[in-house]
Amino acid sequence: MNSDNTSRSLSRRGFVGAAAGIGAAGLLGGAPGRPATASASAAAFESRTRVETIELGKVSVTRVMEYCGPVGMTSRQFFPGSPKELWEENEDWLSPDFWEPGTDMVHSALQTWVLRSGGRTILIDTGAGNDKFRPYAKQWQYMDTGFLRRLSRAGVRPEDVDVVVNTHLHNDHVGWNTRREGRDWVPTFPNATYLIPKIEFDFWNPAGPVRPKYWLGNQNVWEDSVLPVHEAGLVKLWEGSYTLDSGLKLDLAAGHTPGSSVIRLESGNDRAVFIGDLLHTPLQLEHPEFNSCFEEDEKRALATRRRELEWAADHKALILPAHLPGHGAAEVARSGGNFRIKEWAGFSRS
Repeated sequence: MNSDNTSRSLSRRGFVGAAAGIGAAGLLGGAPGRPATASASAAAFESRTRVETIELGKVSVTRVMEYCGPVGMTSRQFFPGSPKELWEENEDWLSPDFWEPGTDMVHSALQTWVLRSGGRTILIDTGAGNDKFRPYAKQWQYMDTGFLRRLSRAGVRPEDVDVVVNTHLHNDHVGWNTRREGRDWVPTFPNATYLIPKIEFDFWNPAGPVRPKYWLGNQNVWEDSVLPVHEAGLVKLWEGSYTLDSGLKLDLAAGHTPGSSVIRLESGNDRAVFIGDLLHTPLQLEHPEFNSCFEEDEKRALATRRRELEWAADHKALILPAHLPGHGAAEVARSGGNFRIKEWAGFSRS
């Protein structure tokens, strides 16, 4: 991968056009990033990771990576309903970005979408974070990444951030809400408003009446990544929907968790939807019936995934998931009763 670390910005059409003539298979050359644990691998990941921006109407969208690579789960572990044979049949375009045939390991990314709209800087999800104790999610335990350096390469200092959107409160979406300062966890973005759906906040509150299905994997998240920003008075809880500005709106998209949300972008002639964890692999476009193993409500997750993909296809909108490696985002189209990739977004492959 090109090791140029500079940020570049093109219009959506121009940027996608720069990757023109490439079908799904043609985009997949070169090795994805590996864990940024040892200093050597961290440096290699840093050099491979570009910070790039596309323009959607009057909104600029920058992709900032925290991690990209295998996550220690086979295809059947990550997507219990998916037969391995199906992955093998699609090896020509799933490998190497999304799946490792030799080990059957799924690849995933942790990425924050940085939006600049109406003079404000908005972050969508904050990854896993550094120094977090995750005894039942060891892939994200005691991470030591250069995420804040990459955010700086995108022209964003922590104090510059106006809004942080947590699409939901899983450990890999809220980690950089806070950073360690001595023995304390303090807000990473001290001037930001942290937007969290009220139903999601209540669902994960240990004082609440419900024990989430995924509570063990989310151990310590409330204490180190949610409560500190709430106690600092930075959290705004919202219900139903929330309008950020004339081009950006948050809507509930329950299923993965009760308070999962999407961010809808409608600016000029461009449309996009930041879909969080509604989709973890592009194979779910052809097979939206495949849920990940992390769904709190499997039936509702399936229905919500299909609804949002239908909206994206019908509005010629980009979908920007939280965890998609490769180019990270794509325009989708209907294909029979399901969906297909119409064109990848122009972000360089991770």
